Amino acid sequence: VQLQASGGGLVQAGGSLRLSCAASGRTFSTYATGWFRQAPGKEREFVAAISRSGRSTYYADSVKGRFTISGDSAKNTLYLQMTSLKPEDTAVYYCAAGYCSSYGCYIDATQYSFWGQGTQVTVSS
Repeated sequence: VQLQASGGGLVQAGGSLRLSCAASGRTFSTYATGWFRQAPGKEREFVAAISRSGRSTYYADSVKGRFTISGDSAKNTLYLQMTSLKPEDTAVYYCAAGYCSSYGCYIDATQYSFWGQGTQVTVSS
């Protein structure tokens, strides 16, 4: 499985960005997928995940109501629509894929076997 994240950039607080993650093969029908982020000096943290079926989504409390995860199986692409961005959202964002079927798994970075290279999101105040 190969994942390629893109769409990051510099945006003012309150703005929006959409991240994309292009995947190889039948990634979305095989694996759960998610987004994680890592700010300088901090550990990688869970942002959002979507089940293999696409019927269930999960969000970190810090982004709930502002970010939306979705997948397009026909395009083999995972998205993260980010709105009302805050300076504390500044981080490198990574997409990931793995076998998950429980909430505890979805939010745990160690449960994901495949990772994209990351895309930088910077939110200025």
